[in-house]
Amino acid sequence: MRSRTTTWFETKVRYDKMMDDGLLKTASELYVVDALSFAEAEARMTDEMASLASGEFKITNIVEAAYKEAFFSDDAHDDRWFKAKLQFITFDENTEKEKRQTVYYLVQAGTLAKAVAYVDEIMSKTMIDYVIASVAETAVMDVFEHDLSAKTNK
Repeated sequence: MRSRTTTWFETKVRYDKMMDDGLLKTASELYVVDALSFAEAEARMTDEMASLASGEFKITNIVEAAYKEAFFSDDAHDDRWFKAKLQFITFDENTEKEKRQTVYYLVQAGTLAKAVAYVDEIMSKTMIDYVIASVAETAVMDVFEHDLSAKTNK
């Protein structure tokens, strides 16, 4: 399990998808990409979809995602994406009140229980008091991150 902090964009892509029965069906799918801007997100998704879609495709929407980080799994069975809502708990000494800061994470896992376990695994390495407020499966088909190794090897 590894995590990555960056700016994430959710992109909706419409294309003709070959179904198991051999028929073409127009699909609208959600992908997440890390990028510095909306223009870069569109360019990166165009490159990714050129290798995924056999025909024409159209990027129909791009929005900046609220995810602070994405937690990637190395397990081949972890083929779904979950949105985890965590609340970080701090204590304000001036007001003597508990404060909660909400943070969202994108987690790759095979099941809801495994997604929760991954969040706990990652967060156990920190000193932050937290509560998992919710974890829900998303419609995200795939997440594309920059290949940092390609930049460092040049």
